[in-house]
Amino acid sequence: MITLRYAAGSDVGRVRQGNEDSAYAGPRLLAVADGMGGHVGGEVASAAAVATVAPLDHECPPDLVAAAENGVHRANRRLREMVEQDPSLTGMGTTLTLMLWDGPRVALAHIGDSRAYLLREGDLYQITYDHTLVQTLMDDGRITAEEAARHPHRSILLQVLDGSDTIEVDLSLRDAEVGDRYLLCSDGLSGVVDADRLRHVLATIDDLDTVTRTLIELACDAGGPDNITCVVADVIDEPGPAQDAPVIVGAAAP
Repeated sequence: MITLRYAAGSDVGRVRQGNEDSAYAGPRLLAVADGMGGHVGGEVASAAAVATVAPLDHECPPDLVAAAENGVHRANRRLREMVEQDPSLTGMGTTLTLMLWDGPRVALAHIGDSRAYLLREGDLYQITYDHTLVQTLMDDGRITAEEAARHPHRSILLQVLDGSDTIEVDLSLRDAEVGDRYLLCSDGLSGVVDADRLRHVLATIDDLDTVTRTLIELACDAGGPDNITCVVADVIDEPGPAQDAPVIVGAAAP
């Protein structure tokens, strides 16, 4: 039986006063959300998004991709309802990257600039696309990856969950293999820790709680300019679920 072993961690970082990230890791669902918005909008948005998609962990839909997409759109509608109820939340939004599992199949749904990575046989692959201005400039050949990393507008998002009717969600169905390791993270990690160091930690440390702690420490050592959140999961073959209790961290934590 193909199942998941998972861990999650979140840290406010060295600069921010509050944590606007949220994450969920469970037997069938992994999700990371990075909130934004004035006052408490960011933490409200990310926590609401994670809470809205969390029931997917207990469902067995026939169409994984459709279920993942519907979950993202439910989260978007939830944000719209919350702003209608409390206009002070106007302008809040959140990224959302989630993976929904059924045995070896996994649906990936993504909007924003949080990321999902796959470590397979020692090689690290970024499996999401950043919905950012600098990524568009890179696609057009107008700037290099090195220039993007220090671009003054690198934080500008082109797509985000914000309750609007115009969101575009990236969707895919993937085949997982026993031995795969997945990382979902907010840009508080990927923005300051390069892919080589991510790969090294993921490839050399077995214990998943130690992996999450190490990644957060690396981001803090790099200045910790933003909240740092990560979910790590191993695809394993065991007779029953490796874990059954979800791990919820950040603004969504109980």
